[in-house]
Amino acid sequence: MAAVRLILHGRVQGVFYRDWTVSTARDFGLTGWVRNLPDDTVEAWLEGETAAIDSMVSAMQDGPPRARVERIEREAAEPQGFASFERR
Repeated sequence: MAAVRLILHGRVQGVFYRDWTVSTARDFGLTGWVRNLPDDTVEAWLEGETAAIDSMVSAMQDGPPRARVERIEREAAEPQGFASFERR
């Protein structure tokens, strides 16, 4: 079990990025959460198998059709044991 905290920069608010993230993370079998931040970035916490996290981060580079991700900050974290993936 691994965990990462991500900050996504670009056009990621107002383009259904959080809803897309919830659906896609669940498809990858990940747990955690996603939320908008006041500075127009999106923060996500992913937990699960390392390969699934890597695949999710790769998919997040594109996101939903109207999103434009410029940069993803990634830092390793300690798993918290979330039961599902949710939108905050």
